[in-house]
Amino acid sequence: MSNSSRVSKPRVPRLSAQRAVARKLALQGLYRWQLNRCPWQDLMQDFDAAEDAPKADREFFGALVRGIVENEAQGDELLTAWCDRKASELDPIERAVLLIGVQELRAHPETPWRVAVSEAVSLAKRFGATDGHKFVNAVLDRAARELRPHEH
Repeated sequence: MSNSSRVSKPRVPRLSAQRAVARKLALQGLYRWQLNRCPWQDLMQDFDAAEDAPKADREFFGALVRGIVENEAQGDELLTAWCDRKASELDPIERAVLLIGVQELRAHPETPWRVAVSEAVSLAKRFGATDGHKFVNAVLDRAARELRPHEH
């Protein structure tokens, strides 16, 4: 078979890459949600319109966003216990990143704790304040010790 007769298949991103894009879109949606409250279903519509949506794991995005929005009080209570201040006093980017990390640690045991923490730190480096990623790392390390003691 010659090279010219081969048909190349469209490249499908690996699951980890799809989940990384879903986390980024979740961060953007949760940032918006903190500034302008709306039902989680509205965030799903925003996801569908996002340029990166075809590269993302839609189910994972939905699970993160729905879990965070529906359990906001519990997520904030946990964050407050692991932070040096109330969750409501956190920068909206850091709060969203931490909520994503905590939700992933709590509800997605298929994701190793180190991956959940690393992905959150990467988001904080990319979108947060200069040293915000250090704070995110410290808080999620505490969270992982408590939520996943068998892995830590």
